[in-house]
Amino acid sequence: MTDLTLMTFASNPASVLPSLALLSHRVRVLPMDAASLVKMPENTILFLDARDDLATAKTLCNLIHASGLSTPIVLILTEGGFTVVNSQWGIADVVVSTASPAEVEGRLRLVSERGNAPAVSANAAAGDKGVTTEDGQIRSGDLIVDTNGYTASLHGRPIDLAYKEFELLKYLVQHPGRVFTRAQLLQEVWGYDYYGGTRTVDVHIRRLRAKLGGEYEHLIGTVRNVGYRFDPPDEESEESAAKSAARNAPKDE
Repeated sequence: MTDLTLMTFASNPASVLPSLALLSHRVRVLPMDAASLVKMPENTILFLDARDDLATAKTLCNLIHASGLSTPIVLILTEGGFTVVNSQWGIADVVVSTASPAEVEGRLRLVSERGNAPAVSANAAAGDKGVTTEDGQIRSGDLIVDTNGYTASLHGRPIDLAYKEFELLKYLVQHPGRVFTRAQLLQEVWGYDYYGGTRTVDVHIRRLRAKLGGEYEHLIGTVRNVGYRFDPPDEESEESAAKSAARNAPKDE
């Protein structure tokens, strides 16, 4: 059984690709919007309903790739949609809405097999991006986030963070290089029961950057029209920041 996610605006999801109902796979149905990306499990195949709104489908494809997600995408199209879709969409496969159960099953099998590359652990993947985790401490250059003690430090000096500032920094550092929309961060850090607007995220990002200081504020990058991500420092920028911090450190009398 394969875990599948269907994103659609249709009031009757069963009508989008009727063959899915005849197969023995678990299908999760979500609305076609950026907030739904948070609700997708890591190991799923996404069926994206592009029958009536190719523009929104393409935007979501771009957002998925910009967010660093590796979720395979299968577009559900009408025959007319084939004239628009190309390799730049970054999709794994396409299927017409009238496809038979045998065809849908075959395409699922091929998508799954193409995705069966050797697995990389989360810690190893993060390590490749300049972040390591050990004993509850997340390290990226001279930045240390202690998830056990709820503290963060730069060059061994503690950073005075409010609780939500710490949670936001921790979440970003745990997913280096991955872009999150403001809505995603609001749901992941503040929770689904929070009724404030996404402006709250902008305010906390600004405070975090201020507390990281001018040499390190760039660690929290902005992806225009998408959201925010944690950009681990490279060796050159880390060395430059360390020298600057040493110059600005208080001198002993």
